[in-house]
Amino acid sequence: MKDAPRSGDQPTRLSRRTVFAGATTVGALAAAAAVLPRVESQDTAATQTKPAPKRGGGYALSDHIKHYYSTARI
Repeated sequence: MKDAPRSGDQPTRLSRRTVFAGATTVGALAAAAAVLPRVESQDTAATQTKPAPKRGGGYALSDHIKHYYSTARI
């Protein structure tokens, strides 16, 4: 009588059915993730813009503008 092959004796073969099932699962998860609503962070809700000045002159030298000028130098 022949002995049943042990799992450690032969290398496992990946069947075509397993590959297609895995690809289908990944595709379904990607589609579900694309449909789900996005959650916005709390930081964006807390940040409000400053009101415009009454006499005009709305330009203000902020940190991101200072950073731009420092990186734009030649």
